[in-house]
Amino acid sequence: MTRVVVADDQPVVLQGFAAILGAAPDLEVVGAAPDGRVLLDLVARHAPDVAVVDIRMPVLDGIAATARISAEHPATRVLVLTTFDLDEYVYDALRAGASGFLLKDVTAERLVEAVRMVADGSMLLGPSVTRRLVHDVTARTPEPVPVPGLDELTPRELETLRAVARGLSNAEIAAELWITEATVKSHVSEALRKLRCRDRVQLVIAAYESGLVGA
Repeated sequence: MTRVVVADDQPVVLQGFAAILGAAPDLEVVGAAPDGRVLLDLVARHAPDVAVVDIRMPVLDGIAATARISAEHPATRVLVLTTFDLDEYVYDALRAGASGFLLKDVTAERLVEAVRMVADGSMLLGPSVTRRLVHDVTARTPEPVPVPGLDELTPRELETLRAVARGLSNAEIAAELWITEATVKSHVSEALRKLRCRDRVQLVIAAYESGLVGA
């Protein structure tokens, strides 16, 4: 059973998302928060697997809350929500440690699937967000910066990292590199360990910041 907390300052959205997620047989909503500070209390109390967090909230916004959760409760993955797919704060939330991004007008089925994916360690970024993320990374770091551990990757792990940075799924990477999905997962795990990255989002950022992949 995947344990979830939801945070949004709009009561209707908060109640609606909590009801949708709570209706899924494999998800349990253990808390609902109207702001970031209450969210942190709920995460500390319930240790959820996933926190579904609105970027724009009072008292403590979603970016600050995400950073605190990532630092203090690394086992809890954060799925950020916003109204617009090119929200100016999306990059900051992902950089703070969020594992995925979702629009608030998402369907019930997509919301449930997104929580499952993030809980499973997958990266959840739409094409427009990926483009924005890449643009922001390259704009903020026009020159490559050293990424500790990059020189420890094997040639196959580097190929896998480049594919991850392009937004490919494990199945797509396996097909492109002519290897099994299990091998892809192994390469991704090694890249995460060697680069000290939390998840695939962080791998994408590291790949572009280091210059391994160009915009």
